[in-house]
Amino acid sequence: MTNTVSDHKMPALFLGHGSPMNVIENNLFTKSWEILGKSLPRPKSILSISAHWETRGTYVTAMESPPTLHDFGNFPQALFDFQYPAKGEPNLAKKIQSLVKKTAVGLDTQWGLDHGTWALLAKLYPDADIPVVQMSLDRTLTPLEHYEIGKELRPLRNEGVLILGSGNLVHNLNHLNYSQSEKSADWAIEFDEAIKELLLQGDHQSILEFETLGEIAKLSVPTPEHFLPLIYIIALQEKNEKIIFPVEGMTLGSISMRSVLIS
Repeated sequence: MTNTVSDHKMPALFLGHGSPMNVIENNLFTKSWEILGKSLPRPKSILSISAHWETRGTYVTAMESPPTLHDFGNFPQALFDFQYPAKGEPNLAKKIQSLVKKTAVGLDTQWGLDHGTWALLAKLYPDADIPVVQMSLDRTLTPLEHYEIGKELRPLRNEGVLILGSGNLVHNLNHLNYSQSEKSADWAIEFDEAIKELLLQGDHQSILEFETLGEIAKLSVPTPEHFLPLIYIIALQEKNEKIIFPVEGMTLGSISMRSVLIS
């Protein structure tokens, strides 16, 4: 049964997206995303903030029909053939442009939906019948500056917009474990649990300063782009809103699949 379109405040969601292979596989994570998509209030539109669109400056996609970008290599042909034909929403892009005052937001007509976005939406909303806009990560900004932009997006939640952050709390491709045992690294588990506790405490400042966690942070977040989408999502949290973790777990030894739902 399809949920009705939300006229109420939408939750905010961060998902660990992991490998693009999740699009064509059925596993614990993909099944959880399917269940989550059916349980959430149905959004009028979606704003996705993906780890896989880094820019100098901040941009939002503003075309009527964003292309499905296959921004990866060395995967099965079925992944390259996959299309997610969701419509864009230029008016939402312009709304975001007007809401954000901390930085100039450009309207982009070249990018589209990268796999950080459509690989998740293919499981959450497989009919691709909800308009999608994607927002880039300005690689020149600090975590605090990303957080401040995120706070300016809060009004969208009251307009039926699901704001989705797509990344991974732990993402170190140099320490992947492909063995059958697939034992996760101790440092990866420790960092994932540390961020979980900070989220439960509502300690956003310590999350922004994640590098102070030392060696486990250096190993878990060797580059920031997969962690930053979480910063946008916690910035949307308002007083008395709760956090739950619809998906937990590690994969391939050094990738956290933890998801964070704020409502």
